[in-house]
Amino acid sequence: MLEVEAAASVPDGVVAVGVPVLAGTAAEEGEGHSPFGWIVPPDAVHGASGEAVRGLLPDSPVEQWLQEQGFSAGKGTSLVLRAASGPPSVVLLGLGTLVGADLDRWRLAAAALVRAAGEARGAAALLVPDEPPGGDLASVAAAIAEGASLASYRFDAYRSAPKPGCVGRLVVVGRGDWASGLRHGAATARATAFARDLVNTPASDMTPRDLAERVRERLSGLDGTSVEVWDQDRIAAERLGGLLAVARGSGEPPRLVRATYTPCGSRDRGDVPHVVLVGKGITFDSGGLSLKPADGMMTMKTDMSGAAIVLSVVSACAELGVGVKVTAIAPMTENMPGGRAQKPGDVLTARNGATIEVLNTDAEGRLVLADGLALAAELSPDAIIDVATLTGAQVIALGKGFAALLGNDDALMDSLQAAGVRAGERLWPLPLPDDYRDHIDSEIADMKNIGKPREAGTIAAAMLLARFVDGVPWAHLDIAGPARSEESSGYVSKGATAFGVRALLDYLTHHPGAGG
Repeated sequence: MLEVEAAASVPDGVVAVGVPVLAGTAAEEGEGHSPFGWIVPPDAVHGASGEAVRGLLPDSPVEQWLQEQGFSAGKGTSLVLRAASGPPSVVLLGLGTLVGADLDRWRLAAAALVRAAGEARGAAALLVPDEPPGGDLASVAAAIAEGASLASYRFDAYRSAPKPGCVGRLVVVGRGDWASGLRHGAATARATAFARDLVNTPASDMTPRDLAERVRERLSGLDGTSVEVWDQDRIAAERLGGLLAVARGSGEPPRLVRATYTPCGSRDRGDVPHVVLVGKGITFDSGGLSLKPADGMMTMKTDMSGAAIVLSVVSACAELGVGVKVTAIAPMTENMPGGRAQKPGDVLTARNGATIEVLNTDAEGRLVLADGLALAAELSPDAIIDVATLTGAQVIALGKGFAALLGNDDALMDSLQAAGVRAGERLWPLPLPDDYRDHIDSEIADMKNIGKPREAGTIAAAMLLARFVDGVPWAHLDIAGPARSEESSGYVSKGATAFGVRALLDYLTHHPGAGG
């Protein structure tokens, strides 16, 4: 991933300079910004590279010239202007219309600059105003670092010759203290990239044992963190019946990872908020005996995204010194159709003693999460949040641009949705109505693991999970749609997206008990 730094002027030798351009309406002229044009005047750019930038920009009225170029300045758009004598290129970066706080405009602009610079080696520079539209300076700086870093992400571990890279450094050019925000954004991007790496790794090389060991290595030595890895014997001793039932069909033994971050100086205080994150860690999902079709298995290495996300969040909390205690619980197994696999009609007993009739072995994520949530509730935290690629119904309901958000606490859900807006990860609330509880009523057990055919599948899955949180404020993120992208665009790369890392970190950073 590229390096991000701040400077007072454009350094010599850059290969591309990003010039932000604001779109707008005449009604916005009184707000201190041109309705359509530069937000950093080109004559403010100094040095040899600055002269090259000014040489590619017009003397004529800005609005007319931009329209002649066919450039709308819409959010995430770009226009590359190349000098006949070579670099630097000038990249016009659309910020869209100035309506409210919108940090994603800056993520997308930074990503557009990195992608427009292409395979050129060297550095790119991004011009920024003293008072950037869309948020405060630190938040905008973090967003720029996230967008640029994530756009540069590559997963080349299995290529005999890595693909050509991109610029190796982004210089944010402006006055003010950009450094702290850039560091925050870079740490967030590193955690996101780590989660992407885990999910993108083929399932045979990312078994439950491999995943647990990779996480142990990652968290080893980070201040304030501790890691426990439970093997199959410990899992059995702890009565995790859901995890054991799903694991029965696989030759790979299950694992459970419990990682905790405790803020420095808070270990002897009882007033530090405690949030428990639970992540689904199905390292490969064949569907079990309720076997998926071949096409449905092609991307099932993605089914451990929830575990990768919550464990990566713990690493970032340690890097950033977040003021909230965070515990991540990740039950990990494969779901395979081996000779000992659980069968449709079986009944299992989860950690809290509740029984579940398994009518479809491909609805396995909720079974392992049931145990994880029961463990979380026993810690009596202030909140529990689980993350899972849980239901195909979520994709049908919301597509791939939103995650479903369900839970039992409106304040928690509101805070998460607001964090998602700031982080550029959209969460859309779905209801958990009391009169839908019978969707998971079983004839012979406390509940069944599927709801009514072709009805409210995402809600039915959350209804089951709700029975394991013991009244603790809880929210559920079903990320089945946005967990994977089939194309590279903006700051998202094809493959695993690690959707949820940034929203959860934003939520924890802005937690009212985090001490700022």
